[in-house]
Amino acid sequence: MSRIALATYDPGAEPSKDSDLPVLVRALREAGAEAVSRHWDDPDTDWGGYDLVVIRSTWDYSWRAEEFGAWVERVGAVTRLANPAAVVRWNTDKRYLGELAAAGVPTVPTRYIAPGEPAGLPADHEYVIKPTSGAGARFAARYTPAEHETAVRQLARMHAQGFTAMVQPYVRGIDVSGERALQFFGGGLLHASRKGAVLSPGTPYDADKIAHPGLEPWQPTDAELAVAEKALAVAPGTPGLLYARVDLVDGEDGQPRVMELELVEPNLFLFLHPGSLPRVTEAILAAAAQD
Repeated sequence: MSRIALATYDPGAEPSKDSDLPVLVRALREAGAEAVSRHWDDPDTDWGGYDLVVIRSTWDYSWRAEEFGAWVERVGAVTRLANPAAVVRWNTDKRYLGELAAAGVPTVPTRYIAPGEPAGLPADHEYVIKPTSGAGARFAARYTPAEHETAVRQLARMHAQGFTAMVQPYVRGIDVSGERALQFFGGGLLHASRKGAVLSPGTPYDADKIAHPGLEPWQPTDAELAVAEKALAVAPGTPGLLYARVDLVDGEDGQPRVMELELVEPNLFLFLHPGSLPRVTEAILAAAAQD
């Protein structure tokens, strides 16, 4: 019997935002595994006692990036970790977008501003500022050139907290065709979803945001699949990744571009795609059974 731990975050007194987690634990148990969910920062968990640890919903990691990175290395040293520590390390810093672009993957143009570097913000188009390590639109906002001073204040706060900022043009295609998330599991496409724009004009960067507005099932186009597969081919650990999500938006030319490549803890949206549960369960069991 395989022993499997699904790593999640500690929501404290609030209910967990991962509604898929208990469903997946139950499915794994019904399939014959000894499956549990564990808070990734639980000091009493013996991670080496599991055949497989799957990073599922460690959704507070970007607030504690150094601590999370150390945890990933520790767990990866004592058991099989999905995705592997080297992949997680690469993917937790969104400067990987530069590597994708250099490899010819269509991406949203991105510039990086580290602490101590001058802002040099766009003066002729709307743009987005967000951290290179973040989730759930944390510290993300969109600005017009007229909002330069507010954007500079955001940069100053982010830099004071040690964040490197990334600046991207606001992709207007998202207001028309939304953002598509192509979910891969066990080496193949699992399902896809589409959501609306997250960043509304004038929303403060430190405000809570709805991470997945208007979420709905989506049938990916051939062009979307081609871009997603090209991005995954550049990522470390491919082939062989247990899971991946590729987020796409349409560029000015109407063609799909990579907004984000999520290899750490993507929401699977199983509540939207319940038919995908057997495939996810089967892939996790197969990974746990590997030598």
